[in-house]
Amino acid sequence: MICPVIGWRRAARGAVRGLGTGPWVTHGVIAICCAVFLVSPVSGLVPGYGAGGSLDTLIAAQTEYFERWGVIPAELLTGRPRALLTPLTALFVHGSWLHLLGNMLFLFVFGAMTEERIGHLEFCLFYLGCGCLALFAYAAANAGSEQTLVGASGSISGVLGAFLCLFPRARVTSLFPFLFFLPLRFPAWAVLIFWFVLQWLAAREADSGPGVAYLAHLVGFGLGFVYAWGRFRGGARVKPKPPAAATEGERQP
Repeated sequence: MICPVIGWRRAARGAVRGLGTGPWVTHGVIAICCAVFLVSPVSGLVPGYGAGGSLDTLIAAQTEYFERWGVIPAELLTGRPRALLTPLTALFVHGSWLHLLGNMLFLFVFGAMTEERIGHLEFCLFYLGCGCLALFAYAAANAGSEQTLVGASGSISGVLGAFLCLFPRARVTSLFPFLFFLPLRFPAWAVLIFWFVLQWLAAREADSGPGVAYLAHLVGFGLGFVYAWGRFRGGARVKPKPPAAATEGERQP
């Protein structure tokens, strides 16, 4: 697992300075996801779930919660209206504290600059679109599965793909567990490509049926990269202003 900690180079920040009023969509999504998790039976903070210390009651509440708001591939592909809404609701549901904090950390680090570059409304639609399409792709590949799928990983993978396309020279400080959590500074493209390769290898090695939705991660990442490339390939760089013509009474150099 790679843990990005600190943002980006000053030069990359300057590229988007003045394009917006702050990444309020990114911060809003983080706030909603955290609020939804805190009031859910998964957080363990709500006394109403598992009253009297009954573990079975708590587990039953969590199972019902995931089945209500998460994606079940076998049901999604039936086309029932309620099932078709679950790819949207599942983006704001997380299965554990680690799941939530890991996703929100990546969104916090990589979402702000991506939102400023794309624009607030477009970023919101982009975030939701990548997540829903990634979940649909996973469901199509696992059509018979009745295992519930939740989390914002597909959307955040799309943000990572777009970030790699838009800011390939940005640098982030990352923690690598196998290097004793030493903070090391790497180009963002190296961190994200390494993350992508890990997801690809994990997807190839998964042999126990649907579990962690690595395929949704890969689809989201690819969608984000392709969208950013197609959207900004002709205007990603700010063109320098032409020199102003000399006014009357001034001499041209």
